[in-house]
Amino acid sequence: MLSRVWITAVALAAALAITSGRARASDDTKYPDWTGQWSRFAVRGLPGQPSHDQTKAWGLGQQAPLTPEYQAILEASIADQAKGGLGNFPTTSGRAAGMPHMMMAFLPLEFVVTPNTTYILVGMYDHYRRIFTDGRDWPKEIEPTYAGYSIGRWIDGDGTGRYDLLEVETRGFKGPRAYDETGLPLHVDDQSIFKERIYRDKADPNILHDEMTTIDHALTRPWTVDKKYVRNANPRADWPEYYITESNAQVVIGKENYFLSADGLLMPTKKNQAPPDLKYFNPTRN
Repeated sequence: MLSRVWITAVALAAALAITSGRARASDDTKYPDWTGQWSRFAVRGLPGQPSHDQTKAWGLGQQAPLTPEYQAILEASIADQAKGGLGNFPTTSGRAAGMPHMMMAFLPLEFVVTPNTTYILVGMYDHYRRIFTDGRDWPKEIEPTYAGYSIGRWIDGDGTGRYDLLEVETRGFKGPRAYDETGLPLHVDDQSIFKERIYRDKADPNILHDEMTTIDHALTRPWTVDKKYVRNANPRADWPEYYITESNAQVVIGKENYFLSADGLLMPTKKNQAPPDLKYFNPTRN
C-alpha cells in the first residue's frame, strides 16, 4: 500500500514538473530575443563626445529645452571646463552617472530578459539597471538611487502572441546627474521622470530603439530622443572591462579638482589655482 502511494506521488510530481516546465517554456516564447552586444549607434561628423540626442552634438548643440536658469548652468559648466575644471559633471571623478547618462552606451550594453525583471548591464560608470515587469505597483517610498526605480510593461503590439515592446517608467533619483560630459544639467530637486519605449527595429533587427522622454523641472517641456543601439554580429563578442578609478588622474579635494601627474605629483588644472589646504600635515623640514 505504501509502495503504491509512493509510486503515485512520484508520478504526480513528475507530471507537475513536466507541466510546469512546458508552461515556463511556453511563457519564455512570449518574450523578444534581445541577446547579444548592443553598441551606441554613432552618427558621423558630430563634434565632441557622445551626446544624449545622438543626432546632435553634445552640450549647447543638443538644443535642450532648458529653462533660462539651467541654460545658464550649462554655459557656466562649459566655461569652467574650458579653464580646466570639471564643470557640472562630477562623474569624471568616479561618481556613478545614473539616468539618463548610463544609457549612453559608452561601452556595449547587454539586455537580459526574464519574465519578472529585465536587466541592462552597463559596465562603465554604472553597473546595471533593473526594470521590474512582474506587475508591481509603485512603492510608497523609494530609496533614491542614481539609476532610479524602473517599472516596465511588456506589450504585444503586432498581436502575434509575442511581446515586441517594453514600456518603462523610471523615478526615485539622487544626484548630481547630468546628460553628458559638458554638464548638461537635470534639476537639483532630482524629481526627474523618464518614460521609455524599447523595441527592435522592424526593418533592421540589428537596431534597437530606446525612445526616451525626460520630464524634469529644468526643462520647459518634456524632451524626447530616440537612442539607437547596433547589435554586434559576432555571437562571441568580446566584453571589455572598465573601471573609472583605474588610471583616473582627476583628484577632487573640497570644491577643487586637481590633476595627478605621471610622476605622482599633484598639479593644478586651472591657471593660478591655489593648492589644497595642508593644515593637517606637519611642515616639511629641510
